[in-house]
Amino acid sequence: MDGEDAVLEKINAMVEPYQTMAKKIHKIIRTAAPELLPRTWYGMPAYSKNSKVLCFFRSGDKFKERYMTLGFNESAHLDEGNMWPVAFALTELTSSEEKRIVDLVKKAVK
Repeated sequence: MDGEDAVLEKINAMVEPYQTMAKKIHKIIRTAAPELLPRTWYGMPAYSKNSKVLCFFRSGDKFKERYMTLGFNESAHLDEGNMWPVAFALTELTSSEEKRIVDLVKKAVK
């Protein structure tokens, strides 16, 4: 199974509303940064460049959280001064959040 198939399998196994959000996030990431390779990472959908995971997401039901998490690893270089966020909680995915994800992913791959 290739990375794309493995990620889609994980997404399809998610419960709602996380599955719908995950499908949108997957599409956003694949469109914003087609050079990132989908793969699973610790059982979560993730996207890598040069074999390093830049970003990932997990559904809220994985750890019984009330939100989905979108996270970025050290290789994403989202640095903003001495302190910056590396994970975001998502309870809904509106056009505002979609735009922010696109901006974060594009910044992460530079």
